[in-house]
Amino acid sequence: MHEPQLFMVSSNPEGAVNAGHRLQAEFFKEYTSPEAISKYTRATAGYGISYLLDHDYKDVYLRALDLLSDQGKKRGLRILEFGCGGGMNLLHLMSVLDRKGIRVEQAIGTDFSPVLIEAAQRDAQKLLGQEQLQRLEFHQAKNETLVTDLSIALKKEKLQLQGAFDFIFGVNTIRYCHDAGKELDCARDIFELLAPGGVCVVIDMNNRFPLFRSDLRNRLRGAKEEECYVASLEEYAEPFIKIGFKVERKEHFCWVPHSSGKLLCSITRLLSPVLNVVAPSRAMRALVVARKPS
Repeated sequence: MHEPQLFMVSSNPEGAVNAGHRLQAEFFKEYTSPEAISKYTRATAGYGISYLLDHDYKDVYLRALDLLSDQGKKRGLRILEFGCGGGMNLLHLMSVLDRKGIRVEQAIGTDFSPVLIEAAQRDAQKLLGQEQLQRLEFHQAKNETLVTDLSIALKKEKLQLQGAFDFIFGVNTIRYCHDAGKELDCARDIFELLAPGGVCVVIDMNNRFPLFRSDLRNRLRGAKEEECYVASLEEYAEPFIKIGFKVERKEHFCWVPHSSGKLLCSITRLLSPVLNVVAPSRAMRALVVARKPS
């Protein structure tokens, strides 16, 4: 789960190509360095993400899981988190489902960064019981090549992965596919991996939110810095619609920063009901819940 500082990519074609190469190198360095562990694992990620995992995000996941058939729930849920980072979301969701008596048959987290996959595996050992650990795996895989990379990691034919999951989700990660023009590839692989009636949840940054710290700083610079493209809500939903999903929810939500301390978290939480009324489209995040037709 990634939440670095954000800027928009240049619209100049030549500049965009050069910026793209530079950003790819910086992106790889950020998420494969030892420092990534301190940013993208729950123990050090900040009070805000702990609050969201226990409230806003948890509510989103549970509402999405309500869309699944009773048959799938009785069998045991098969869950995949793509771009899982240090595994915060997946580990927390497994704990929530365990407390609610909802059985998880299989849970897999994927990320392109071997450093973060190793961190997720270590955190799982600390946070989950032995029975849950037996049903959990973390593997290296890119968002835009999920089927191919999972096929290699799991040593299974691609056909065996068709319909292998009931619930797939990604937080603060699919925008990198939009940045690279690979969002359709990601949506297509998710469609293939989901069972009929399966559900996908995508949460990512909202390009209409006006107060990203890095964006504010960038306005004061003479030479603007270039970073990852942040999509609009419609852009996040579009590839899922094109591939054949039914979009069940498409909305802006959430005013609590992942990195906020207790005070800022409390302030934004208290202001959220008012902000949701006066400026709903300016919320910090975009949410898309899409279901594969059954």
